[in-house]
Amino acid sequence: MNVILFDDPAIRINLLPFTFTRPVGAIRVGILTIAEKWEKWLGASTSFRTESYLQQKFKLVQTADNLLINGAVCPDQKLVDTLKALPEGYFLVHRNLLVAAHNPGAEMNNKNTVEYPAEITIIDKSWKIFRENAAQLRVDFKLITAGRTSAPINDKHTITYNPENIFVEEGVYIRAALLNAETGPIYLGRNSIVQEGAVIRGAFALCEGSHVNMGAKVRGDVSVGPYSKIGGEVSNSVIFGYSNKAHDGYLGNSVIGEWCNLGADTNTSNLKNNYDFVKLWSHSSESFEDSGLQFCGLLMGDHSKCSINVMFNTGTVVDVCANVFGEGFPRNYVPSFAWGGSSGFTTHKLDKALETATRVLARRDIKFNDVEKNIMTTVYELTAKNRVWEKG
Repeated sequence: MNVILFDDPAIRINLLPFTFTRPVGAIRVGILTIAEKWEKWLGASTSFRTESYLQQKFKLVQTADNLLINGAVCPDQKLVDTLKALPEGYFLVHRNLLVAAHNPGAEMNNKNTVEYPAEITIIDKSWKIFRENAAQLRVDFKLITAGRTSAPINDKHTITYNPENIFVEEGVYIRAALLNAETGPIYLGRNSIVQEGAVIRGAFALCEGSHVNMGAKVRGDVSVGPYSKIGGEVSNSVIFGYSNKAHDGYLGNSVIGEWCNLGADTNTSNLKNNYDFVKLWSHSSESFEDSGLQFCGLLMGDHSKCSINVMFNTGTVVDVCANVFGEGFPRNYVPSFAWGGSSGFTTHKLDKALETATRVLARRDIKFNDVEKNIMTTVYELTAKNRVWEKG
C-alpha cells in the first residue's frame, strides 16, 4: 500500500506560517514529524499531496494502491488498525473531517463512508504544535525505543533521575548535566551534545546533531529538531530543526521553524499581565482571533531572525524570512519579509533574503538550491498583500 499525506486546505491555512514552506505532514510535533510517525507505524514510506510550488521538494508518489491520509492527523494503534482494514474505494471520516481514503474512485457518499468513532489527535491550529507536544513526545518515545537498549551515560558527573525513562542514541556527548525523567521521558538523538551545567526535565527530545548549551534550563515538554542549539530557559516549545536559540533568554509555549536564529537575550512573553486569553493573528480571517489559550508565546516561520535583546509580546506571530530588531515590543503580527521592529518595517528584499539563506545553509554544508529559491520566491509573492507599508 502506497501512503500519501494530503493537505486539507482549511487546515493548511490555519497552520501558516509553518505551511508556507512545507506540507502539513512535514510538521514536527513530539520527536518526529507527522510523516515520520506514519512511516514508523505503517512500516512504509510516505509522499505528499500539497501546494504546487512545494511539490517539487516534497514529492508525490502514486501507485495502483494508494492510501491517502490527512497530513494533520497523528497516528495511534487503533487508527492504524482501522486504516489497514479500510476497504478499497472507502473514505474514513471523523465528524466532519476527512481522515483517509483508500483508492478513492468515486465521490464520498453514505455508502462508501465509514465514521471513525474514537478520538484522534489533529494538528489543525499552529498553537496545537506546542499544546500537543507533551503527549506526542511520550507516544514517539515508546515508538522509537521499543525493543532497543539505550547507550550508556558514562560521565560520572552527570546526574539522572528515573534513568529507565532516558534513551541515549550512539555518539551522544554529555558532561556534568542533570537529567530528570521523573516528569516524562528524555530522548537524546544521535551525535547530540549536552554541555556542562544543563538542567533538563522531561518530557524532552534532542534530535540528531543538536546541542543544549552550558547552563541551559529546560523545563519540560520541549522538542529540539535536528542540528539546532538551545540555551537559556526553554519550556513547552518546539523547534523544527536547523535553528538556534543558543543564548540566555526565555522561550515558552512557542514554535520555531527551520533556519531561524534568536539573538542573545531574546525573550518571549507567554502570559498576559491580566491573565486573559491570547489573541493570535489568523491567516484565514486576516485578523486577530481569540485562541482560547492563556499561555502562548512566539510562532516563528522558517528563515526568520531577531537581534539581541528583542522582546516578543504574548502571542506574537512572525511569518517567513522576517528580520526583527530594535527597542521595544514589535507588533504581534510580523509579515513575511519584514525588516524592522517597534518603530516600523520596510521590506526585506528578495535578493538579499536569498543571499542570506545561501550563506546560512552553507554553514551546515547544505546547498540553497533552485528548488528552495523557487519556494522562497513564491512565498515572497504570495505574502506581498500582508506587507501593508508597501502600499503607502
